[in-house]
Amino acid sequence: MADLTAEDVLESKVDRKAARFGANRQALQVLMAALRGEEDEIRLGGGAKAAEAQRAKGRLTVRERLALLLDSGDSGDPKTHVPESGHGAPNFVPGSNFLELGLWAARGMYEEYGGAPAAGVVTGLGRVSGRLCMIIANDATVKAGAFFPMTAKKVLRAQTIALENRIPTLYLVDSAGVFLPLQEDVFPDTDDFGRVFRNNAVMSSLGVPQITAIMGMCVAGGAYLPVMTDTVLMTEGSGLFLAGPSLVQAAIGQKTGAEELGGASMHSEISGTVDFKEPNDHLCIARLRSLVGKLGQRQQTHVPESGPFDKLRAGYGAPGFGGPTEVFSRVAFDAKVDGPKYAAEDLYGLIDPDPAKAATNVYDMHEVIARIVDRSEFDEYKADFGRTVLCGYARIGGRAVGIVANQKVHQSQTALDGSKRTEFGGVIYTESAQKAARFIMDCNQSLVPLIFLHDVNGFMVGKDAEWSGIIRAGAKMVSAVSTSVVPKITVIVGGSFGAGHYAMCGKAYDPRFLFAWPTARYAVMSGASAANTLVEVRVKQLERGGKTISEEERKGIYDEIKSTYDAQADPRYGAARLWIDAIIDPVKTREVLMTALEAAALNPEVARFNVGVLQT
Repeated sequence: MADLTAEDVLESKVDRKAARFGANRQALQVLMAALRGEEDEIRLGGGAKAAEAQRAKGRLTVRERLALLLDSGDSGDPKTHVPESGHGAPNFVPGSNFLELGLWAARGMYEEYGGAPAAGVVTGLGRVSGRLCMIIANDATVKAGAFFPMTAKKVLRAQTIALENRIPTLYLVDSAGVFLPLQEDVFPDTDDFGRVFRNNAVMSSLGVPQITAIMGMCVAGGAYLPVMTDTVLMTEGSGLFLAGPSLVQAAIGQKTGAEELGGASMHSEISGTVDFKEPNDHLCIARLRSLVGKLGQRQQTHVPESGPFDKLRAGYGAPGFGGPTEVFSRVAFDAKVDGPKYAAEDLYGLIDPDPAKAATNVYDMHEVIARIVDRSEFDEYKADFGRTVLCGYARIGGRAVGIVANQKVHQSQTALDGSKRTEFGGVIYTESAQKAARFIMDCNQSLVPLIFLHDVNGFMVGKDAEWSGIIRAGAKMVSAVSTSVVPKITVIVGGSFGAGHYAMCGKAYDPRFLFAWPTARYAVMSGASAANTLVEVRVKQLERGGKTISEEERKGIYDEIKSTYDAQADPRYGAARLWIDAIIDPVKTREVLMTALEAAALNPEVARFNVGVLQT
């Protein structure tokens, strides 16, 4: 019988001995070491003194709590110890595979109040009793766990991820409520504090399990959060009340102690608000793990072919009628046999992390794909057409994906008149946009989740591009991304500039997750391009005022603008504002995508795909 194996294995051409590869690798390793140092410092929260104050109350710090809550490694066994004071805290839970989201939130912000590391709350995906869960845990060492504006935004982002993907959500509450000096930026708007409780109700209505453990203070409006979830646990010594003793006395003249007003015994014995009263953090977390282990799992079932078309679509990929299934295609996966053919560490050598090189880095994006997909197999779609955007099918951890990626190697393209032209890597041309739009629609038609790998300078400009219909083609691609109903996951590898960021599923286009390598640059245009443009504007303004600019002054203006622009394009700047869910080590890209795809597969509901009006 003839061999029917598809020729889809990517062959790497990376020269590991090349000087450029070695220089890139060394520079990125230095950058990663610096980032890890900053992350370790962020994870210290309010610092050692605040941590000791927390322990003096008989409570664990947030990361000590997570060390107990999360499964150890892949075994599902619980942690049996808490890191000793001052040891292990920054890199807690080794082997737990906790994907922390929003770690950089509020970095460099609120300095006038002493800062708010990680916005005073830890969020992320981790396994608890074998179940993948979203965890939202207040850090009481940061301003008593109070909600800054970015705290609310971070919690809302975590809830949105949980809601979109139907992920069971666990809240570890230890918060003084709204940070009053900034209440106007925390309290009133649609994406502020009150939205958290609205999300609690919506998640519950959609069957997303939510369990809250109150392990400290839970005050004022924040008291609604636990009570709007499915199950409430509370430790002795914690407090749950709309107004604390001092405010009660000031408001109505009533004198009462915290325990009598809203302690665990009162709420378990008198108000009936608390479902489980626990003596301390350790036993509370043990109970929480036990409850999570008993959660049921909503799974889609396949329906016979005689059923309605929409129901048949929902059961696509089922192993058998009536049995549990995922909506998206998944096959058995063996990590040893089905891993990529090439070492993930090679990714360090591909890109020069110097911000000045973000728009000019030249490398073959096939090399990245070969190191993140199963067996390095990639069924490339329209490989010879629109070559500055790569599209194709692959599997990651056994799950089918469609990949849309910017090609950074310059390409030779045949024009309609038969002439040859060179297309610049990282630029989206008319043919590239047309191809990508059609591929995205095909993935929606076939229920294949999409992975976007960014290193994009933007769309091509100029007379030839306009005559070819670049605006029409770009609109088609943006429309396909906008109306896509399958899960979309974005990874910013290098530059992500201008409308190219939008077309490649930027934050405004509802990716389930948006990750970035430390080499990412995220802005309207590169720092050099912006500086050149703005310098001309500034110089003309000064000249109209009768001032002559020397070359030295011109350079000073350029350097000032470029420095500011580069700082704002840095992924740490974007991550601080939660435009980016996590800055990831390139070597961990495959692992992160596997977790994100598993999370996305928890939601079996896929809306009907309707692309709307397309420019043709």
